[in-house]
Formats: sequence, C-alpha cells, structure tokens
Amino acid sequence: MHHRSSVAYARIAKALAFLTLSCALATPAAYASKTAPAKKTATASKQQKAPVVRKAVAQKSPTSSSRKVAVARPAKAQQTKVAAKPAARRTVAAAAAGAAAAAAVVARPSFGQLAGLHQVSDPLDLKSSVALVMDQETSEVLLRKNDHAVLPIASITKLMTGLLVAEAKLPMDEMITITQEDVDTEKNSSSRLRVGTTLTRGEMLHLALMSSENRAAHALGRTYPGGLQHFVQLMNMKAKLLGMSETQFVEPTGLSSRNQSSAHDLATLVNVAHSNALVREFSTSPSYEVAVGNRTLQFNNTNRLVKSDHWEGIGNPTA
Repeated sequence: MHHRSSVAYARIAKALAFLTLSCALATPAAYASKTAPAKKTATASKQQKAPVVRKAVAQKSPTSSSRKVAVARPAKAQQTKVAAKPAARRTVAAAAAGAAAAAAVVARPSFGQLAGLHQVSDPLDLKSSVALVMDQETSEVLLRKNDHAVLPIASITKLMTGLLVAEAKLPMDEMITITQEDVDTEKNSSSRLRVGTTLTRGEMLHLALMSSENRAAHALGRTYPGGLQHFVQLMNMKAKLLGMSETQFVEPTGLSSRNQSSAHDLATLVNVAHSNALVREFSTSPSYEVAVGNRTLQFNNTNRLVKSDHWEGIGNPTA
C-alpha cells in the first residue's frame, strides 16, 4: 500500500512539474521572477543546477522524454523569444494607437474658419468663405460674401508682380538667372527651374503668370531695378494708388501668408491686370515651352478654366 502511494505521489509530482514548465514557457518573464527562489530551494537538496536537471530528463526513455527534451533544452532561447512577443505586440499596439490619434487630430483651421467666416451663408451655398462676383462692364455686384474680409491671397500676389514688371517696360529679352535667393524657404515648395537656370525676363514673366512659378516670380522681383525690397515697396504703393486699402505685400510670390487682401480689393487688381495686354495674354495661355540647356520644359496653366472648350464664350450671353 505504501509502495502504491509512493508511485501515485511520484506521478502527481511529474505531472505538476510538467504543468509548471508549461506555465513558465507561456509567461516566462512574470513566472521566472516569482518561481526563481522555489527552484533554487528544490534543487539545493540535490545540489544540482537547472542544466543538470535537463540532462537527467534527457537520459530517460526515448518514448517519454524525447518530447520533453525538445521543450526543455531550448528553454532559455524560447523564453527570450516568447518574452519578446508581448513587447512587440505592445509596440505595434502603441504605434496603431498613435496613428489613430494622429488621424483623429482635427486639421489646422483656415484663416476663414478662425474668423468665423464659414458661418455666413450665401444663395449659391459656396464652399468658399469669401466671394465677390461683379459685372466687369458695369461694375454691378452680382454676389458678395465677406468681400471685405482680409485674408492671405497666396499666388494671386503674382498678378501684382506681373503688372509692375509689364508696366515698367523693362527689356523682355534680358537674361535672368535663378539663384539660391529664389529658392523657397517659407514652405519649401519645389520648382522645375533649378538654380543656375537662365531664361529671358519675358519667359520668367510668362511662367510666373501662367504656371504660378514661384522662383520665376521671385527672380523678377529680385532683378527689378532697385532690388527686391524696392520692388515690394512698389507693390504696396501701387495697391494704395489703385485704392486697395485692405491690401499689403511682403514678397512677390504669395508664399508668405502675410501677403493679404480682400475680395473687394482683388476685384480691382484683376480688372486693372486684365486691361494690360501682356498680363492678360500670359495669364490666360493654356501652356508654354521653354528651352533649358539641352532640354525643353513644358509648363501648363494652373487654371483649368482656360482649357475649357467654352473659355471664349464665358461671359458672353449669346454663347
């Protein structure tokens, strides 16, 4: 009876040992920290270390111990790999959470939104917060929406740049070279006109007005008689002369958000620019090619309206 009890206890002990080993493999980091003292106490009586225990298991019958040896021998390596998995999962989860948080961030509000201009409705339900539609011949206002709100005008700035250059009667065949000064440091925008590119003033003006070429516009202001700062002063003087009291310029491209105006003032600028034949021609041409070294670069108008089949008929009631 005593012998049977010993055998039963031995089997239970083996089962518990195997179960303990399985738990250790499943949760290695937490289990190892909790059970390390117990293992040392259990092995101290036999004066054997963990590797000796694994070796003793390996010496048992192949039928029962081979699978245990496969589990026991790489125990350390498996613990390292298994321990790395939860950390990797936490890293991936954290990255996913960060991406979700970034996606949930509301986009930076526009100047119009900050000023509450989008709360104003209009008969056409326009997405734009500012609008002004006028009859060019009679100056009758057909639609107005926040038309005196002063906001950044971006590349509409180039209309004033082109108007000044065209009115100055400067030689259009004079060669102008793009320099490092013309490279955008405001928004780091790209350009197909590399530093060192040389074109005529007429070509630079054409690209600035038609394709909104920033480096071309900056080069036109930089090479204007008196220099860039003088050119900007002339831009503001011209605005005052035209009665554009809600307008200011700080550079000739429109990259700076400090170039600001209202729809009311811009209607005046557009009307004056339209009266200049050169500005009107360059700003409404669909495309233009320039030779740069051994290459020929084609530029297109950024205004898709000029490529419309009905472009010539726009504004004509009989068309």
